[in-house]
Amino acid sequence: MSLSFVLRHLKLSTKQIRNYCDYQPKALRSLKPKSTRATVQFYVDSCRVRAVAGKGGDGCISFLSSWCKEYAGPNGGDGGHGGHVIFQATHTKKSLNHCSSVITAKDGEKGYDKDCSGKNAQHVIISVPLGTLIRDSNGSVVCDLEQEGAMFIAARGGAGGRGNKFFLTDTEQAPNVAEYGAIGETVQYFLEVRSMAHVGLIGFPNAGKSTLLRAVTRARPTVAPYPFTTLRPHIGMIPYDDYEQVAIADLPGLIPGSHKNKGLGIQFLQHIERCKGLIFLLDGSNDPLEQYQALNYELTQYNVSLNERQRCVVINKIDLPEVKKSLPKIREKFNVIGISAKTGLNLQELLGIIRKMYDSV
Repeated sequence: MSLSFVLRHLKLSTKQIRNYCDYQPKALRSLKPKSTRATVQFYVDSCRVRAVAGKGGDGCISFLSSWCKEYAGPNGGDGGHGGHVIFQATHTKKSLNHCSSVITAKDGEKGYDKDCSGKNAQHVIISVPLGTLIRDSNGSVVCDLEQEGAMFIAARGGAGGRGNKFFLTDTEQAPNVAEYGAIGETVQYFLEVRSMAHVGLIGFPNAGKSTLLRAVTRARPTVAPYPFTTLRPHIGMIPYDDYEQVAIADLPGLIPGSHKNKGLGIQFLQHIERCKGLIFLLDGSNDPLEQYQALNYELTQYNVSLNERQRCVVINKIDLPEVKKSLPKIREKFNVIGISAKTGLNLQELLGIIRKMYDSV
């Protein structure tokens, strides 16, 4: 193999790598139509559940009487064990909307005669997303399910009671006693998903967050001309041509004083903590600079570490003439992107910035 061939091959490889690094993925329009179901799925990133384990089966009191021996002794069987309530981490789950407020396991079966023990109850295994934090009633973290297949026994089932055959001794040949099954545990927990979405939309009510999510994803949040149409987060997926998908969340609108828990402020701010990147969506027709300062103040008062996350400032409704005229003056004060979620203006530029935020985090 000649030296010139090797050098030529190295130059070709270097050129290919450089071109690949300079490549910018582009967002794709989903080929699937929007769902026509009447119910709209929303995202649940925290919930409170009560785990009720099953009760153990009672032991049996019985005495064997056969044709050849009338008093053959005790033959009461043991009761079965009650079922546990178990949380298991899996990558197939992304939300907690399938978790019921009360999770109950079945009771163990009672014991029978002829030394027949009762059947143990099946454990109730609830699948939760990876990275789910489990807190007790005091707010202390008792488990962090961050690995695939990790399990946490939330409530232990009661042990089955023993039948009178167990109490047979040399001095007591006819025990007339058996055990009741033990009561299962009943414990209350708070479940939280550590990471909800890659990017979260932050803004005041009626800023156009739901409209933007509808424009770039297949999600179907409610869009209406009155405030607080979104009370629970909605998640949409943005596909790109390099087979990557970015999750973007439509978060409920904030109001001044949210860090003081005005309205549902603390609950809304908790959703923001679970997003890796933040997009400030501002209404261009209502003093965007003041909106940004107010939103930034609320985030800082709630959690200072939110200022360290990737962020992007977007001015919506530039299809209006007054907003289009004021946009150059706004750009003189800070760097913003102007879009129109209603008409789709400049959405491709925003999708490129969202991908850069995704790659950086």
